[in-house]
Amino acid sequence: MTLALFFEGKVASGVAEFATRLSSPANQIWLAIREGKIVGSLAIDGEDLGQQEAHLRWFILDDSCRGSGIGRRLLSEAMAFCDSRQFSAVQLWTFKGLDAARKLYESFGFTLIREWQGEQWGKVMTEQQFTRSGNIG
Repeated sequence: MTLALFFEGKVASGVAEFATRLSSPANQIWLAIREGKIVGSLAIDGEDLGQQEAHLRWFILDDSCRGSGIGRRLLSEAMAFCDSRQFSAVQLWTFKGLDAARKLYESFGFTLIREWQGEQWGKVMTEQQFTRSGNIG
């Protein structure tokens, strides 16, 4: 199975489970729509980590939108939501090599706290965890 297919399957099952919990005020999802087509998404899961921490999930942007500011807008809305909900921290997990995304995360106060070799995405790669302290925005 290719990395892309593995990723799509993992995301689809996670989003399906998350959708059952969208009625909770701790959870939110944002979609970017251009010309009637979804071109970006970002979700905040305020329940799965516990300890009043938010989990930034499914920050996905269509290649045609990279560099357009859409990703920054999605992340800005999500961080404003996290601050309004007064989460103690926001956590996100990703993998090494997404340099533009990392710069964006860091511009919103995220810091890299851990790196390790893992297979969460279907092959061995350097996985990363970033964190942002609550109410810094």
